[in-house]
Amino acid sequence: MAEAENRMNEQPGTEPEEIMDETAEEITDETAEETTDETAEETMDETGTEEAAEETPDAESNAEESAEEPEPQAPAGSREKALQDKVAALEDKVKRQMAEFDNFRKRTAKEKEQMFSMGEKNVIEKMLPVVDNFERGLAAVPENEKGSAIVSGMEMVYKQLMKQLEDLGVKPIEAVGKEFDPGFHNAVMQVESDEFETGIVAQEFQKGYTYHDMVVRHSMVGVVR
Repeated sequence: MAEAENRMNEQPGTEPEEIMDETAEEITDETAEETTDETAEETMDETGTEEAAEETPDAESNAEESAEEPEPQAPAGSREKALQDKVAALEDKVKRQMAEFDNFRKRTAKEKEQMFSMGEKNVIEKMLPVVDNFERGLAAVPENEKGSAIVSGMEMVYKQLMKQLEDLGVKPIEAVGKEFDPGFHNAVMQVESDEFETGIVAQEFQKGYTYHDMVVRHSMVGVVR
């Protein structure tokens, strides 16, 4: 518009109608160029939008396919078999531990019993010399003094002591008249005898004792040759 006014001023001899026609043509040309540019931009925008719209469904489809794909799982039979194997292994482990505990309990009880037995055996071994002295003392009493109060008291104490040992499981070993047994007898000499045969115990020099069928002290004996 400004250029048209300048033309009108520069060309005073020109008709106003001609000037208006030229101006209208220039405006039309400028409008057409602007419209063409805007249309091109809109077309590019629409094309990009359509391409993006076309690409978007593919991405969404891929996402849906990824989400819908289930994780690989073992068959039900395999899982059940694995659980059964695990339960069986645990049961076997528990049984083994129970068996080990039972063996430990039995072994501990046996060791404790053996400890008590060894302790009692040691005490009995220390008491046997006292029993031997009682027997020697009673054997040395003269015939005329056997009914005295002292001798009667010694006999009562001796019997009480032997009763207590018997209650504990202590028993004397039979020797005289029995066949020599190295498990119970300790032969210290060979003797002559018309009463017993060869290999038979004829004399007993020290009495032997057992404690619950376990030899506490062997008998010292003389065996017929």
